[in-house]
Amino acid sequence: MATFSKKLMGKEVGDASVYAQPHTMTGEVVEASSNPGSGPNHSSASTVNMSVGNITRNEQPGTKTSGIKVRGTGAATKGLMARGPMA
Repeated sequence: MATFSKKLMGKEVGDASVYAQPHTMTGEVVEASSNPGSGPNHSSASTVNMSVGNITRNEQPGTKTSGIKVRGTGAATKGLMARGPMA
């Protein structure tokens, strides 16, 4: 009888290939790919969407100017407009 267990101080330290081949939860074989996941390949610096501080390559949405003017703000320092659901 072959022994696959390589316990050392109560923990299994054997190779993972002894137990099972890489597979999904349904038992299908998993294949390795050069670009796992979905979307474009971001492996080079020209395709990565990096940002440093407030400088970014992505287009940022414009400043939101819609909303309603709130009464009773007094000497407001953070704005007079309320945006979002007013429930």
